[in-house]
Amino acid sequence: MRLTDLLHPHLDTVTTVVDATGGGLRLEPYLHLPPGVDLRDDDERPVTEGELALLSYGPHAGPHGGEDALRAVLARMRTGARGLIVFGHGGSELPYHRILDDLVGHHCQVLRAAPLDYVHLHAGAVIARTDELLPPHDFFGRPVPSDGYATALRIADEYVFADLASRSLRARVIDLETAAEDAERTRQAAGQDALGDRLAAAVREKEQLAGALRAARDRVDVLQARVAMLEGSTSLRVGKALVTAARSPKRGAARLPGELYGLWRGRRSIAGRAADGAKKAQAEPEAPLDDRFHLTHRALTAEPRDRLVVAGVLTPETAEDFAADVVVNSLLPHDGRLLVQRTDPDVLVVQLSACTGDGPWWLTGTGLAPDLDRTLAELLAEQRVLGRKSVLWRDGPASAAPGLTRLAWDAVLDADTGVRLTRLHPAAEGRERLREIFRADSTRVRLSQLARLAGAPDPLDERHVTVLAAPRGRTEVARLVGQVLGQLHRPDEVVVPDTEGLDELTAAGVTVRRGRPLAPWVADWTDLTEDRPDTLLLDLMCAQEYSGADAVGHTPTADDYVFVPSLRPLLVRRSLHLSGTEPGSWAGRGHRLFAVRGKEPS
Repeated sequence: MRLTDLLHPHLDTVTTVVDATGGGLRLEPYLHLPPGVDLRDDDERPVTEGELALLSYGPHAGPHGGEDALRAVLARMRTGARGLIVFGHGGSELPYHRILDDLVGHHCQVLRAAPLDYVHLHAGAVIARTDELLPPHDFFGRPVPSDGYATALRIADEYVFADLASRSLRARVIDLETAAEDAERTRQAAGQDALGDRLAAAVREKEQLAGALRAARDRVDVLQARVAMLEGSTSLRVGKALVTAARSPKRGAARLPGELYGLWRGRRSIAGRAADGAKKAQAEPEAPLDDRFHLTHRALTAEPRDRLVVAGVLTPETAEDFAADVVVNSLLPHDGRLLVQRTDPDVLVVQLSACTGDGPWWLTGTGLAPDLDRTLAELLAEQRVLGRKSVLWRDGPASAAPGLTRLAWDAVLDADTGVRLTRLHPAAEGRERLREIFRADSTRVRLSQLARLAGAPDPLDERHVTVLAAPRGRTEVARLVGQVLGQLHRPDEVVVPDTEGLDELTAAGVTVRRGRPLAPWVADWTDLTEDRPDTLLLDLMCAQEYSGADAVGHTPTADDYVFVPSLRPLLVRRSLHLSGTEPGSWAGRGHRLFAVRGKEPS
C-alpha cells in the first residue's frame, strides 16, 4: 500500500498537515496532498482540530525517530487532532506494545493500520485524539457503521480473534524456522563427515572403471588383429576354395586349379606390399589413436555468462521448454559425465519424470537398473568436484523412484516444471488465467528458483521494464508515481529528465535516474494525460512472452494476440528502441510486431 492510500481517506476534515518527523525523513514526495491541504514544519505548537501530525518511529533513531520524540508529539495533540505514524519496523516485528500505553494515556485511538510498500517504511497507522470511542475503519478507510458500546465490543472481539490467529501463525513460523535450522545442521554435518569418503570412493571407482575400459579396448584391438590375420591367411582362403568346389563339383572342380594359382600369385604380391609397407611405417610413424568421445549438437557457453546453464536428465518436452530461457544440455547415460566436465553447468537437474517414463534413463532410481543408478551417482560426484549444485526436480510421487532420494542432492524441488506460455491458447485460457500463469506458474518462474539456488543469472531479469517519462509539475509527478506503483507488473526503473519529486518511487524499490534505459524492455509514458490500467504492463509482458515479439502494442481495430504489420508500440525491445528507426519500418526490417487488445470491458 502507498502512503497516499492510507492517508487520503482521513483528510476529510484536515486543512493542515504538520511534519513532526524531526527532519530524519522527508515525507513530502509521498503525500501528494490534495488542493486545500497545506504542509508545514513542526514549530512545537499544539496540534489542534483540523490538523494532522506526521510522526515516525523505527529501529534506528536517526532516520526514523525514537520513542521520546513520539511521546512529545502525542502530548501536544488536542481533541479532534489526527496523526499518521510511519514505522520502520516490519509488520511482524512492530513493537506496538512499547507505544500502546502512551497512545491510551493521551486518549489517541488507532483508526487504521496497514503495511506500506517501501524499502525503509514498512507500516503506518492513522490515529485520532478523541474523548469518545470512534467507529473503526475497514481496509478501504471507510468508517464501520457502529458507535458507543457496539464499537467497543467490535474492537474487543476483533482483537481477541486477531490475537488468536497471530499466535498460531507465529508458533507455526517458529516451528518451521527451528525445523529448517535443525535440518540444515544435520545436512551440513552429514556432508562434512561423509564428503571425504564419498570423494575417495568415487575416485577409486573412477580408476577401476578407467582401468577396465583400457583393458577391454586392448583386448578388442588384439582380437581385431587376430581376425584380420586369419581372414588374410592362405590356409583359410585355400580351405574356402576347396569347400566351394566340394559343394558344386561340376562347376567348382573346373575352376579350382585357376583359383589356387591366383592365390599363389596373390601371396607373392601381398608379401611385396607388406615389405614396402614396413619400410613406409619406419619412415612415417603412425599418429596415436584419439579415444575421446566427440560431442555433437550440444550447447556451449563461455564466461561471463548471462544465462543459466543447465545440464539435465530431462524429458524432451521439459528440455524444449527450458531451452527457451536457459542453455540446456540433455545428458545421456553414455556421455553425461563427459558433458558435465566439458560444459561446466551451473546446475545439474534430474527430473523424476525422466526416470520413470520412456527414455534413456528409464528405471533409474527404482532399483531395477543398477548401472543407471551408478552412472547418475557418478554425475553427482562430478558435479560436486566442480563445485556446482545438483537438484532433484520431484514432479511426481517420490515412491515412483525411491532410490533418487538416497542420493546427495543440494536441493529438492517439489513442483511441476511450469507452463510455457507458448503452449497455451489465449482465447481458451482467458486473460486472467494468462496473468496467473505468467506471475506464478510459468516455466520462467520455475527456472528462477533454479537460478537462485545456483547463484546464476535469473531468467526473470528478461521481464524487467524501463518506463520513459517527462513529468512537468506536481500534478504530472503525482500521476506518474501513481501509475508506476499501481502496476501489477511494476517497472524496474523510470528514466526522466529530472528526478526531483520522485523519492516515493525510489523508496518503493523503483530506480529513478537520467540517461539511457538499461532494462530489456522499454515503455514510453511521455504522455501522462493518458489513463493506464494497472494491468497494462502485465498484459503486454504476457503477450511478449507468449509470442517472442520485438514490439507489443495496440492497433486501431483492437486486434488481440495476433502478429500484425503495424501497431502503436507500447512495449519495445531495448535494442530496437535504441536503434532510432521509425515504427512504420519495423516490420519491413524483419522485426516481429504483436498486437494485444487494451483494457477489457468490466
